[in-house]
Amino acid sequence: MNTMKKTLLLTLLALSGVLGTASLASAQVAGSTTLGISVTESSQVAMGWSVKKSVLGKTVYTESGEKIGKVEDMIITPEQYVSYLIVGAGGFIGIGRHDVAVPVAQVREQAGKLVMPGATKDAVKSMPEFVYATSTAERDRFVAAANADIAKGKATMADVEKKAAAATGDAKTKLSQQKAALAADLKGAETKMADMNKAGAKRWKEFEADVGAATARLRKSIESALA
Repeated sequence: MNTMKKTLLLTLLALSGVLGTASLASAQVAGSTTLGISVTESSQVAMGWSVKKSVLGKTVYTESGEKIGKVEDMIITPEQYVSYLIVGAGGFIGIGRHDVAVPVAQVREQAGKLVMPGATKDAVKSMPEFVYATSTAERDRFVAAANADIAKGKATMADVEKKAAAATGDAKTKLSQQKAALAADLKGAETKMADMNKAGAKRWKEFEADVGAATARLRKSIESALA
């Protein structure tokens, strides 16, 4: 276990319980097409890193012993090699955490600690924030839909205000009530969106339900106003 340059794909197999299938491994030979691993490969697994025990959740340090952050995840490239550690830099108990992708080759194991030679805490924190691609695409769709609802709510509000200004009697009263309801729901949706945006892209899932409920109420008010 010299450095983190070792391919960690085999450790993922160990994490999945491969080491617990000793009878299967002993029945296999190198070059076999049997599902699982060969005897030679099982030795490599045994000598490799355990993702759960040795990597995930472990703190990464600078050479001077300064804490950089904890390993939150590991990324496997399409070529099926673990290439990056996702390190949560800075912050306290998740607050203000800034996830960054660090190449595995830039991290070493020294005296039982994960060390990033040549790095400083501030340098790592200044790296671009890492955001999962699938999560980003999903968030983009969600935000676009919510913003479309808010834009439609504003347009409907302008239309109701125009009609209310020209109306009289019961019609004016009804339009005023619609305007008040629409204004409240529009403000609610905008407030929830502002909260989500303030928290940052990485935490958007925490606000998805509240924003969704607020925009649903807004759509109902819009439908009522257009009826």
